[in-house]
Amino acid sequence: MRIDAHHHLWDLNAVDYPWLMAKGQVRFFGDPAPIQRNYLLSEFRTDAEAFDIAASVHIQVGARDGLAEARWVQSIADSQLDWPLVQVAFCDLTADDRDTQLDQLATLSSVRGVRQIVGRAPQEDQQTGTNALLDDPAFLAGLRNLAVRNLSFDLQLIPELMPATAVLLEQVPELPVVVCHAGSPHDRTAGGLRDWTNSLRHLSRLPNVFCKLSGLGMFEHDWTPRSVQPIVETCLEQFGSHRCMFGSNFPVDSLSSTYAKIVDTYQGLVPQSDHRTVFGDTARRFYRM
Repeated sequence: MRIDAHHHLWDLNAVDYPWLMAKGQVRFFGDPAPIQRNYLLSEFRTDAEAFDIAASVHIQVGARDGLAEARWVQSIADSQLDWPLVQVAFCDLTADDRDTQLDQLATLSSVRGVRQIVGRAPQEDQQTGTNALLDDPAFLAGLRNLAVRNLSFDLQLIPELMPATAVLLEQVPELPVVVCHAGSPHDRTAGGLRDWTNSLRHLSRLPNVFCKLSGLGMFEHDWTPRSVQPIVETCLEQFGSHRCMFGSNFPVDSLSSTYAKIVDTYQGLVPQSDHRTVFGDTARRFYRM
């Protein structure tokens, strides 16, 4: 079974997404105007099924109320039984009511893990202060709580944070972690990719850390198969195909490419012998599908 391990859905009439309501605000991934509309499973499936993808993982995407978003995704999973759909929900792991939040998420059968973004892009991170999570003891306690509950953690960060994050994750070796978007290599110069490669080793040496081949268009809208080739090859070299999984990051990456271009590119860059693993088996095992 082929799986898209990283995509989003939203119904602007059902859940409040502040960033999708904010008009005229360009983000690190570009101008979101074209995707500030409903994006439902039917549209996603049209693209995915053309490439024999038959299941997927929904990743939280900045709803005002993370539980409301998770419940809405659960309703989609319950109503579309011919499409296996699991989800990674939002929980503030530093909140005083963290355990209550996780208890509520535990009532939803599609929830497999949590994502709380550690880093998006240097400029936005300076404004939001999200990088401070790494120095918060409550965040480490929250990660340990996820492990106890048999939940995974989707890790979105930038290369500059990888060494410190690895030190943190060494303290939770039993927690399954997957790095979103290959660790967001935002500097695509030769020097930037070299720094990203070296930083990524801090995470790839940890056996419980996996990697998503996803989101590579967010920092390079005019990307080509040749320009992302060193990123894909580095991830496969450091993690091995058994710890790499494909994700489209749709519809966010629709700002820079079509679904077909993304899949075709990865299929061309990932060795044929690793297709079954990268396009299905790794995600199936990691997300217990």
